Amino acid sequence: MAERTETFEILESPIHAAKIKVIGVGGAGGNAVEHMINRKVTGIEYYCANTDAQALGLLSVTNKFQLGSKITRGLGAGADPDVGRAAALEDREQIAEILQGADMVFIAAGMGGGTGTGAAPVIAEVARDMGVLTVAVVNRPFPFEQRKRISVAEKGVLDLARHVDSLIIVPNAKLLEVLPPDTTIIKAFEAANDVLHDAVKGISDIITKPGHINVDFADVKTVMSKRGMAMMGTGIASRDDSNPGGAAARAAISSPLLENIDISSAGGILINVSGGEHLTLSDLTAVGEVTREVCDLDDDMLISGMVVDPELGDKVQVTLVATGLWGKAFQTDGLEEAGSEQSPRDEQTRDPQRPGRRPSVQGGAGAGMRQGARDQEKARDLRGKSTERQREAASAEPVALDRAKAKKAGNEGPPNLDYLDIPAFLRWNVD
Repeated sequence: MAERTETFEILESPIHAAKIKVIGVGGAGGNAVEHMINRKVTGIEYYCANTDAQALGLLSVTNKFQLGSKITRGLGAGADPDVGRAAALEDREQIAEILQGADMVFIAAGMGGGTGTGAAPVIAEVARDMGVLTVAVVNRPFPFEQRKRISVAEKGVLDLARHVDSLIIVPNAKLLEVLPPDTTIIKAFEAANDVLHDAVKGISDIITKPGHINVDFADVKTVMSKRGMAMMGTGIASRDDSNPGGAAARAAISSPLLENIDISSAGGILINVSGGEHLTLSDLTAVGEVTREVCDLDDDMLISGMVVDPELGDKVQVTLVATGLWGKAFQTDGLEEAGSEQSPRDEQTRDPQRPGRRPSVQGGAGAGMRQGARDQEKARDLRGKSTERQREAASAEPVALDRAKAKKAGNEGPPNLDYLDIPAFLRWNVD
């Protein structure tokens, strides 16, 4: 009897790497993206969106798109969030096209201006409606900036909070506590960009960098979908410390640049432990022990990854992201007053068909259609206002910042940044 030979062929499934996109919205968001590109953060697709065509033209990023060309004619939002929102609504389809295929999107923006404050929530809403994991990383104004700008920023944070899975807020006021008194304005804003960079890189590295202990994107999505404020901290310790893993973890938890938030209330925590060739499992164990001291979570809500990075030498670096937090800057009462949607904290009234996603809107589908009609009507009104404002600007005497006074103010007190509320098309004439 002839011997039968069987051949087996192993069919490999195509590997789907998580696709991460970063969209910088407005001037501050664009600067943040430029900073990330210069710092060589890889494994990410970068985009910049702005109503200011000139500001877009100055960026080196390949993928950039102008928002609301009909409304603003490329001249910026004039520090008006309503104009920024209308501009994003005008290009809603283009935004959806850019987000196509993304598994996760970071939205980087500065709160307090027109485009970042107004357009970022629209982009976030489009992303979440497409099922994309949406994380916003934004900064608040410095204390020396105008009260109006600070007030606009607070409202913008509340609006953005309703449309993202996680929101990381970097208050620039914290930078003043850790930077030397003689730090220049340029260096201060660079430091703010460093924090935005660290937040995006810390999370994306957990997903994109292969490690000895890998973290699945599904795990990251589970933790980052815990709606609310998120805290990101990074800590570094050397082998000179008797417990470098624990020391780095404590430094990450007590990061001075982020809001004073008690992470014991976190809904989930992501941890990435990096180090040189001397990195040990005991380092990872120590990190876990320190984390559990301050936050008792189920195992599936505490996700840890471990990566060997020779560039770190004898140092241990811990990046910790705590999600589902509710701090002073993120009051649910404020959210309820800011709009008709339910507070993200109201778990009982979410759409049961989309667990963990956007809270349901009061009033059902009819209310949604009416809201859409109101948005379109508002956009038409704003288009008219924008045209009128540009007409007035053509005959108006440009308002200039007295550079000599500003220099003097730098020695005797905080600089006058009132010019930030002057529309871009006026500032160009000044410069």
